[in-house]
Amino acid sequence: QVQLVESGGASVQAGDSLTLSCKISGITSENFAVGWFRQVSGKGREGVSCITTTDGQTYYSDSVKGRFIISRDSTKNSVNLRMNSLKPEETAVYYCAIEPLALSTLSRLCRSPIFFATWGQGTQVTVSS
Repeated sequence: QVQLVESGGASVQAGDSLTLSCKISGITSENFAVGWFRQVSGKGREGVSCITTTDGQTYYSDSVKGRFIISRDSTKNSVNLRMNSLKPEETAVYYCAIEPLALSTLSRLCRSPIFFATWGQGTQVTVSS
């Protein structure tokens, strides 16, 4: 059974940096897409960034491209999201999720949270102005 545990959420000031970590257990050697999504209270989940587990392909939403960096740490079985130059409007609960890539594309999966079946519990990021 695949399980995800997020960590690293915190309260920071605008312009600060923060790294979130998603610890993954129970996956096989199949190629998976691991994604970071965020949800503001009262709104739907938004795809932020995704990475594949076997070959490290990456995808970033336009709103975070150039500021966020997603990476995988195979020794720790984790996927990290380094967030730089954070903005107050990026205050949200950040979730990681995982789904087999199969025949889909990473960008298609990452833009559609509904395709992801397994989710972590979320971690709160608060950015103050």
